Amino acid sequence: MSSSNSQRVYSSDGGTVRPPRATSKRAARPRTEAQGQLPEDPRDGVVRLHRGKPTRGGKSGTLVVGLPGSEADLDTLLRRCKQRIGTGGTRQGRILVIQGDHRETLLQLLESEGHRVKLAGG
Repeated sequence: MSSSNSQRVYSSDGGTVRPPRATSKRAARPRTEAQGQLPEDPRDGVVRLHRGKPTRGGKSGTLVVGLPGSEADLDTLLRRCKQRIGTGGTRQGRILVIQGDHRETLLQLLESEGHRVKLAGG
């Protein structure tokens, strides 16, 4: 059954197995806002709505920055925003991250609650 053109494709005897690489080929690059770094909170009384891709694996999200209030107030507002829009979201520090681009809807919602709101970013 052996032929001069045949080569072994699979062997079950183990042999030498390469260990996994310790380092990645790509050098570590500093993260920019476009690559997922969260924007800073200017704390000037204006709520800013950013469009970005922070920590979402390249998927777009709406960032709500500059909200006043306690941590419990932010959690309550996040819950209301998610229910109103019908999407998911999370809070990272004092920044709310809503899944998808919902800046216009959030602008109306936050203005109806008495916040000064600006559209920021791209």
